[in-house]
Amino acid sequence: MRSELAWGAECAWPASRRSRCLPWRSLALALALIGALQFGHGAWIQAKAWLAQALIARAWDRTLQGERQVRPWPWADTWPVARLTVPALGIERYVLSGADGSALAFGPGHLQGTPAPGDAGNSVVGGHRDTHLAFLRDLLAGQRIEVERADGRRVVYRVVEVAVLDKRDVWVAKQEGPTRLTLVTCFPFDALRAGGPQRYVVFAFELENRGGERGMRG
Repeated sequence: MRSELAWGAECAWPASRRSRCLPWRSLALALALIGALQFGHGAWIQAKAWLAQALIARAWDRTLQGERQVRPWPWADTWPVARLTVPALGIERYVLSGADGSALAFGPGHLQGTPAPGDAGNSVVGGHRDTHLAFLRDLLAGQRIEVERADGRRVVYRVVEVAVLDKRDVWVAKQEGPTRLTLVTCFPFDALRAGGPQRYVVFAFELENRGGERGMRG
């Protein structure tokens, strides 16, 4: 009959059998403690992410007031260089200086050596597929991407193409051609591991351009 008992039901038996309940109680307590620690760790990560974005937003406000290279916190090795919005998707992202791991942890990063977002040429911005650039999978040709520059001017781009490319296709960063914004993230979006051989690339041309797509690919 005992084999049919539900887990932990033996704790209702007489006191002479309570010693058998102790392992179950210890296990339950351990599981509860682990769950609490995991919940606390997750809550701490969420709190850090929210605080980081609030500090980056404050640094961007100071940038618009004329300050340069405003670090969101004293030990930061990056700073916001643009604000990117996609009205159709309700997306707002602060683009940070540099496309290395330390910057990408807090937002999409501007690739050094390419023009700043909104400047003439090909501005390249990269980011993680499962966080700040996850919205790329929902971008469609014809949709608008708006960029606010550090001087307050707004530049509007139109998505002209999305493509899955090999990570060795470095021509995506070439500067020939019209003023454009190139957004790059890992692919596929639901991969278990990041950093595979494929990249998901969004090409967006400044709205004032009426063509110029020819010659974009290498």
